[in-house]
Amino acid sequence: MTLLSDLAWHLPEKWFGGFSGLEVSPDGETLTAITDRGSIVTARLTRADGLITGVEVLSRLDMRLSNGEIPKGAVADAEGLAIDATGRAFVSFEFRHRVTRLDLSSGITTRLPSHRDFETLGTNAGLEALAIHPDGRLFTLAEGARPVAGKIPLYALSAGRWRIAHRLPTDDAFLPVGADFDPGGRLYLLERALTPLGFRSRIRRFDLSGPDPVAQTLLITDRGAFDNLEGLSVWTDGAGATRLILISDDNFKIFQRTQIVEFALTE
Repeated sequence: MTLLSDLAWHLPEKWFGGFSGLEVSPDGETLTAITDRGSIVTARLTRADGLITGVEVLSRLDMRLSNGEIPKGAVADAEGLAIDATGRAFVSFEFRHRVTRLDLSSGITTRLPSHRDFETLGTNAGLEALAIHPDGRLFTLAEGARPVAGKIPLYALSAGRWRIAHRLPTDDAFLPVGADFDPGGRLYLLERALTPLGFRSRIRRFDLSGPDPVAQTLLITDRGAFDNLEGLSVWTDGAGATRLILISDDNFKIFQRTQIVEFALTE
C-alpha cells in the first residue's frame, strides 16, 4: 500500500474529536463520520492532484434515541458506521452494546435485534467494526471478542437475525476497530495495537466466499507512525484504483490528534 495523504484535522469546537467510524462517498469527495459522543459530521474533502489537502464541515447533527432524546455518556458511545448504496445508515455502539439504524436527516437511531454474545462483551470492548456487504448484509466484530482456537467471530445480520458467518484468524497483538467491503465483497479489517511507544495499525483483507477465510496482510505500521486509527472506508478512484481512507480517534485528549490518512492499494 502507498501512503497518499496524511492530514491533521482540528476545529475549536466542543463537539470536535473522538471520531471512530466513517464512510466516504463513491467519488471520494465527501465523508460522513461519527464520534464517541454521538455526533454525526458530514464534511467535504478538498483535493489537489487527487490528494487530500483540507476538510470543510458541511453539517453536524446529534444522534437521538428512538424517542427523540439525545443520549448522554456511555449510551452515546458510537463506534462503527456503515452506509449502503441506497443511503441507509447503521451505527454500532460499545459500553451499551447494540447496533442501530440511523436516520441521517434526523439523527434518530432505531435499535436492531441483538445477539446473545453482545451481552457478554466487556465495558470498553464492544462492537467497534461495522460494514455492509455489497449484497446488503450487515457485518460486525467486537474489539473484545475472545479468540477460540485463534479465531474470533464475524457476525452477519440476515433476515432479522444475527449469526456467526465466519471465524477470522487473529492474535493477541491487534484488535479489530474498523471494517469495510470493496465492490467485490472482500472484507478489509482495520486493527489496532497499543504499545508504550504509541499505536500500531494493521489492515488485513479477507475473501469470504469460502468457509475458511484466509487473511492477506496489506499493512502493518510502526509504533507511533499514526495516532489511534479507528475508522476505515474503501472507495475506488477514477482510474480504478482501490483507496482506503482512515480516521483517528483522539479520545478528546489534547496530547492526541485527529488524522485523516489515505492509502492506495497496489497489487
